[in-house]
Amino acid sequence: MLDWFLGALPATVLVVIEVGLLIVALAAAPRNRRPSSALAWIILIVVLPFVGLALFALIGSPKLPKVRRDKQRTMNERIEQRARTVEHVTDTHGAPPWLPSIARLNREMGAMPLIDGNTATLLPHFEEQLAGLIDAVDAAERYLHVEFYILALDSTTRPFFAALSRAVERGVAVRVLVDHLGSLKYPGFRRARRELTRMGADWRLMLPVQPLRGRYQRLDLRNHRKLMVVDGQVGFVGSMNVIDPSYETAGNRRRGLQWRDLMARVEGPVVQEIDALFVTDWYSETDEIPGNITVDAEVDDEDPTTLLAQIAPSGPAFETENNLALFNSLIYAAERRISITSPYFVPDESLLGAILTAARRGVSVELFVGEIGDQFLVFHAQHSYYEELLLAGVRIFEYSAPTILHAKHMSVDDLVSVVGSSNMDIRSFQLDLELMMLVSGKAFTDALKSVEDEYRTKSTELTLSAWQGRSAFHAFVDGVARLTSAVQ
Repeated sequence: MLDWFLGALPATVLVVIEVGLLIVALAAAPRNRRPSSALAWIILIVVLPFVGLALFALIGSPKLPKVRRDKQRTMNERIEQRARTVEHVTDTHGAPPWLPSIARLNREMGAMPLIDGNTATLLPHFEEQLAGLIDAVDAAERYLHVEFYILALDSTTRPFFAALSRAVERGVAVRVLVDHLGSLKYPGFRRARRELTRMGADWRLMLPVQPLRGRYQRLDLRNHRKLMVVDGQVGFVGSMNVIDPSYETAGNRRRGLQWRDLMARVEGPVVQEIDALFVTDWYSETDEIPGNITVDAEVDDEDPTTLLAQIAPSGPAFETENNLALFNSLIYAAERRISITSPYFVPDESLLGAILTAARRGVSVELFVGEIGDQFLVFHAQHSYYEELLLAGVRIFEYSAPTILHAKHMSVDDLVSVVGSSNMDIRSFQLDLELMMLVSGKAFTDALKSVEDEYRTKSTELTLSAWQGRSAFHAFVDGVARLTSAVQ
């Protein structure tokens, strides 16, 4: 009897441990998390307890530390106190009747109002994007606010750094924010840091991972924004990083890879919103507020050539998934057409449902993605959604290699567009600090539609039969990759 008990003891202990792990997982994983994500974490913790618990400790929380969320709330309150309600001006521009409710949604989540009196120019090619940044820097008189996920000094970007240096020399206050881990792997980042220090720019790392200095948060929570503000008068937003379009690697150059982005140069009151976002990020990293963050505008501008615009920030400093709510709302509001460009397209259930529903109710929906990708799991997870989309009538265009389409934007019907840094994937919804600019105006949407037309000429349209004919191994990898997106 004793021999049997001793023999059964290891199995009993194992069962007790497994039950204990299951209870811990059931208590911790579902909290403020989607059921699919919670279930993935529970399975991982029970099946691979050491790996699962270690990963959950490292990346289980999709929010920034409380002190940083408190800073975001503080800045939101300051912005709200200085902002005036401007939704009523939408009547003067022939905006769609559903726009005020979406503008209110953005304001409730991100504090920024919809503002009239803006102008904007799209910059769809790298050469004009870089030249536009340099020209604006050279025109700066008082200050420059520069914030990029990736900032690297190489032979291509050297003129930009030279312009920053000239600005410092003539007395312009140059403040620079750059994401730590986003830039760390590029050799040009080290050169950029040395050059910024040499010229005397005031530069800081965003979300630094420096545990020995007491600076640490979940490793994959990053600041993915790309923006620049000149004297509070001119702003740039979009998807471009300040790095050579080959992203500096020898392998990319051998393959001839070039990243294609989209930037918008804007003037008018909305630039104050872009600046307020920079100031928020600067305050989060430094505890300093560099100057006034007033967001105010004359709202009686009836000039039909100006644009209604609103900055919609999102990320793990907020309690809600702001960009996901914006995308879903626009898709459900669409009446005739939706054009989506997203290099990393891994939608959650709500976004996928919105797109499929729009296509099935007769809205013309098209999706621009890349023929090739730079992230294996994301690329194959993205593929796993194509059959559902094609069956619903969504047209999918793959931008031809060797270009990697990296732009992030959407146009709805004829008047409303969004342009910025956010992909349509769970990383951008939950883990990355992002920026999207909502614009209402036919001229701007027409310009964006022209960019989409150019994409179409350089893309191949997928057909359902061709996609269903891909190899079984390809489909298997797609399915496995899709599962990984749930562990967030």
